Amino acid sequence: MNKIGIIITREFNERVRKKSFIITTILMPLLMIGLMVAPSLMMLFAKGEQKSLVVIDQSGIIAPQLEGDEEINFTPMDVTLDEARADSNIFGVLWIGSDVVDNPSNVKLYTNSSSSMSLESNLASQMEKIIERERLKRYDIENLEQIMQDVKVKVSFTTFRNDLSEEGEDEEATSSTIAYLLGLVLGMMLYMFLIIYGSMVMTSVIEEKGSRVLDVLVSSVSPFQLMMGKILGVASVAVTQIAIWGVLVCGIGAVVLPALMPEDVMQTVEAVQMGQMTSVEADIDADLLSAVSLATDVGGLIMMFVWLLLFLVGGFLFYSAMFAAVGSAVDSIQDANQLQTPITVPIILALILAMSVFNDPNSTLAFWGSIIPFTSPVVMMARVPFGIPTWQIILSLVLLYASVVAMAWAAGKIYRVGIFMHGKKPSFKELLSWIKQ
Repeated sequence: MNKIGIIITREFNERVRKKSFIITTILMPLLMIGLMVAPSLMMLFAKGEQKSLVVIDQSGIIAPQLEGDEEINFTPMDVTLDEARADSNIFGVLWIGSDVVDNPSNVKLYTNSSSSMSLESNLASQMEKIIERERLKRYDIENLEQIMQDVKVKVSFTTFRNDLSEEGEDEEATSSTIAYLLGLVLGMMLYMFLIIYGSMVMTSVIEEKGSRVLDVLVSSVSPFQLMMGKILGVASVAVTQIAIWGVLVCGIGAVVLPALMPEDVMQTVEAVQMGQMTSVEADIDADLLSAVSLATDVGGLIMMFVWLLLFLVGGFLFYSAMFAAVGSAVDSIQDANQLQTPITVPIILALILAMSVFNDPNSTLAFWGSIIPFTSPVVMMARVPFGIPTWQIILSLVLLYASVVAMAWAAGKIYRVGIFMHGKKPSFKELLSWIKQ
């Protein structure tokens, strides 16, 4: 174990002391925040100049009711279509047929430059509302439009999850939207870590094998000790990175966020969470309520990072053993591409299965995807935010770590033979024979 510890320390120090690790650890949370904010900023700054659109309305109904905005300006004109289209100083021409109320498709848009989805959506939305109002007038019912407005309703409710305990039944406000977003982030995080850090182990083995460093190292340590030392060393780097992020997130949730938010807002959030009022009564969006509650629940955040670390370590040990075996069996990255395909396919499949979790986290497909070790790390972390039973998480972890032992044994067999093989890329049949030896 002392020899393995020396290898772990070397692998850990070699990577953690790099500037790239420090920069990635600091920038990744900022990058994730930036990705969430970027769409809004792009929508804000991507707006172009106001466009001038000539409207030729043969029905005389639509044009007077069209409302311009900062994106487009409507100019009704009594000219022929050919005359309007000949004007190159305008953005385009909107031609509306005389029977547009009965035939809404009798509308044509001619543009002198590329149109946009937002502009066309704006036009369609406005004309649909105008035509609907005109059709309502035909029923000759007094104040019909006002009646239609009065009967419209938007249902808003708070979802509570019942958690039965010895003290009785407690109500916990939840949000499927927040669970979806959190599950997506956690699932993608596991997927990226398995691919990136697993490939890191394989690349390290290939480089040391090519330089014949491994031939020297195995004179002092056994091949299995060498393999486990490299795997655990890289795993400790991943755990360190996740732990740093966990401390930052929990610190922000416990100290920064409550200090920035008004005291009355925090009191309202606590009241809703305790079931003393609903989000509707508090005039707070249910998703916003759930997001604030999750961000300030330090205990819940710590538990989330504990599950994340357990599945990260288990999934990494499971897959990195295979990556290490592949690295030991080849002499170059190019030769490894074919052999690592059976390893990367289950990881990609796990990400696809994680997407099905968001439709129904308790479906049969989601359950078995989170139990089978090849896909469980990614799929289970996508399910955890939805509040699944704890026994399923524990069962998944037990099966995952039991599979780690079996995979490490099989990979160790390949590693022991592969590090001494040079100049020939083995086939899958040969790898299987190495395991049986």
